Amino acid sequence: MKFIPLLFSVAAASLSMQSCSHGNNQQPSADAPRDEVILHAWSWSFDTIAANMQRIAEAGYDYVQTSPAQACFIGDNGGMALYSNEGDSVMGKWYFYYQPTDWTVGNYMLGDRESFKAMCDSARAYGVRVIVDVLPNHTAVDHTAVLPGLDNAVGGHENLFHANGFTDITDYNDRMQCTTGKMGGLPDVNTENPDFQYYYMQYVNDLIALGARGFRYDTAKHIGLPSDPLDPKAEQNDFWDIALGHKDIRGLSLSMPDSLFIYGEVLQDRNVKEDEYAEIMSVTASNYGHELRKALVENDAKASDLVSWHHLADPSRLVTWVESHDTYCNQHESADIPDEEIRAGWTLLAARDGGRPLFFSRPAGSTRENYWGNNRIGARGNDEFFHPEVVAANRFRHDMTGQPEEIVIAQDGSAVEVARGQKGIALISFSPEQISVTLDTPLADGTYTDKVHGSTFTVADGKISGELAPHASYIIYAE
Repeated sequence: MKFIPLLFSVAAASLSMQSCSHGNNQQPSADAPRDEVILHAWSWSFDTIAANMQRIAEAGYDYVQTSPAQACFIGDNGGMALYSNEGDSVMGKWYFYYQPTDWTVGNYMLGDRESFKAMCDSARAYGVRVIVDVLPNHTAVDHTAVLPGLDNAVGGHENLFHANGFTDITDYNDRMQCTTGKMGGLPDVNTENPDFQYYYMQYVNDLIALGARGFRYDTAKHIGLPSDPLDPKAEQNDFWDIALGHKDIRGLSLSMPDSLFIYGEVLQDRNVKEDEYAEIMSVTASNYGHELRKALVENDAKASDLVSWHHLADPSRLVTWVESHDTYCNQHESADIPDEEIRAGWTLLAARDGGRPLFFSRPAGSTRENYWGNNRIGARGNDEFFHPEVVAANRFRHDMTGQPEEIVIAQDGSAVEVARGQKGIALISFSPEQISVTLDTPLADGTYTDKVHGSTFTVADGKISGELAPHASYIIYAE
C-alpha cells in the first residue's frame, strides 16, 4: 500500500508471433496451483461479502480478499464515506482501516469478530477461501490512539516502534530507511521485537481459527529481510521466518502453514530486493499492471511488452492485476480507465498461464467522472466482478489448467489472442472501434461460436477470422 493519509489526492490485421520467455531462474513447485483467481472485495463489509458469497463462487473466484480486519483508528467521527473532504455532508476515509490501533479481530468499518467468522463460514460452504489484508508494519498516524492492550503486550509504548520509526523516509530505495522509517506519516513498528511478534502471531492464528485461509501482507517491502540492515533496536531480521511459519516465537507457530496462500505487496522499484521476497512468498507484479494499463489506455497492445511478466520471479509466484486499490485511489492512476478496458485487460490476465490474477472491485455507482460512486464503506462494489466477460475469463482459466500459452498480437496492436495449447483461445480487442481480425491460431479448421457474445469465428489454414467489438473479449473452446 502506498498512500499519504495527510496529503491524499486522490480493418484486418496481419500478425506477428511473440515467444514467451520469462527471464527468470526460479522453478515453481510441482504442485503449485496454476488456475486460481482472487476477488478483491475492497471496502465491502464482512456481512456484505457473506451475503454475496454464492455469486462470488458462481463467478469463478477461488479466493475473496477482505480489507484489513484489525482494530483501527476511528477517524472523521466514525464516518462511513469511502472518501470525503472537509465540509462534506458525509465524512469518512477508506484508509483509516490501514491505521492499526491493536491487532485484534474486528473494526467499526467492516464488522466485528462474529461477522468475520460468519463470512468465513459462508466462504467454506461455497468452496471459496478468504484472504485477509494484514499490516504489521505500522500503526495509526496518531500513535497515541494505540490501545493499552497492544502497548502492554510489547512492554510499553516506546517498545512498539523502531528506533527510526518516527523518522520520515526520504529515499525509498535506501533499505535502512525503507524498512525502519516512517512511511506517509505512519510510525514504523518494530517487527523484530519478540514481544510484538508473539502478540501479532496470536492475531494471525485467531484469523485462521475463524476461517481465514490466506494473507496479503501490506507494505511487505517495508519489513526487512535477513539481508537488510538492522534497526538499532533489533537483533535479527526474522519477522518473515516467523510470519511464514519457518520458525516459532516462544513456542507459538503459524497455524496450518501448508494450507495458506500468502503474498506480499512488494511494489517494484529500484533496490527493492523483489527477487529475495519472491523466494519466500508470492509477490505482486506491479510493473506488469503498469504496462498492461499503458497498452489499454493507448489502445495498442504493442505499446507495451505484454508477454514478459516484468519480474525476476517465476510467474507461479506472482499476483497480477489490471489495477489495485492503490492505483484506483491514490492519485487515481487507473480510475479514469473505462470499465470495458479493465475487463479487456482482465481477460488477458485470466487467460494466461501464470500468476494469480486479482480483480479489484470498484465502488458501486462509480463512473469515470465520479470515482467514489455511492461513496459508502461496507457496500458491495459495482457489478463488474460478475460481468459475463469476466466470468467467462475466470472459467476459461480453470478449464485451461496445465495447457501451455502462446500469445499472438496483431501487427497494429488492435487485438491479442491468448492460445492455451489446442484446447481454447481468448480474443481481446484493444481497439476503441469495431475491427476485423485475422490471427494465427492453433485451433483446427472450422466454425466456432464464442461463449460470451455468441459471435461466430472461422478458422481456415491456421488462421482465425472474425469481428471484434470495441474493447470486447471472446472465449472460444475447441470442439
